[in-house]
Amino acid sequence: MIIRQVFLLAVISLSLMNFASAQETIVLWPDGAPGAIGSEDADIPTLTVHLPAQEKNTGAAIVVCPGGGYGHLAMDHEGVQIAEWLNKNGIAAFILKYRIAPRYKHPAPISDAQRALRIVRSRAAEFKIKTDKIGILGFSAGGHLASTATTHFDSGKADADNAIEQASCRPDFSVLVYPVITMTDPYTHKGSRRNLLGENPSPEMIEFLSNEKQITAETPPVFIFQTNDDTSVPAENSVMFYLGLRKHNIPAEMHIYEPGRHGLGLAQSEPALSDWPDRCIEWFKTRKIIK
Repeated sequence: MIIRQVFLLAVISLSLMNFASAQETIVLWPDGAPGAIGSEDADIPTLTVHLPAQEKNTGAAIVVCPGGGYGHLAMDHEGVQIAEWLNKNGIAAFILKYRIAPRYKHPAPISDAQRALRIVRSRAAEFKIKTDKIGILGFSAGGHLASTATTHFDSGKADADNAIEQASCRPDFSVLVYPVITMTDPYTHKGSRRNLLGENPSPEMIEFLSNEKQITAETPPVFIFQTNDDTSVPAENSVMFYLGLRKHNIPAEMHIYEPGRHGLGLAQSEPALSDWPDRCIEWFKTRKIIK
């Protein structure tokens, strides 16, 4: 009986710890998102706040974009698990639930990501983070969204009537994990392109959202993780983006591991790959994003 009670207390404690890790869920647009077609859960983009313990807080923050081909969101292994890893390393995490197909196409996802970055920056003092250490991290199609936010941004709308819209949506750094980057054949992930742009997107829209072509001198530093064996999103996506960053002298680090399927998240069950999160943390230290 005593053993059973101890076990139950342990389970309850773990449950409370997991529950406590999510401090708040923020509706991006309390009065309705731009272009919203309804008021159901799928029409309401949100940010779930996961703050690190005060004694570990580094002042850095990351908006996390789960993958799912712009058709669903992998909120556990590319969302909650990522927030737990970031919190463990003293980084505040904000998991983005962005709008997806079939209800939404471009520009809804990037509108949601930009709004998320503005909210985090405008509330930096409240979250005890630094306004110049706010990044974005994305997996697969979420990596495309993160790379879009990395290459399509503004410094805020000075004449806006609220602090959120006055804030910049430029991330200070980006982490792209087995990302979709290009919308062009033959290397695009066709399901992501179809969900984001429809069956017959215009050449202009394909060009605009092929983010390897949108890099400028203002693009922030980037860390990339990819595997050679990925048959869903070919490594050429990451390589093209990396070469574009080099062309514009943007600080970047890329790790392409030989083995590994698509969608591994932190890859903790894969010994050959499971050190990529450590490499990312070391890059944060090198870039002085964290100490």
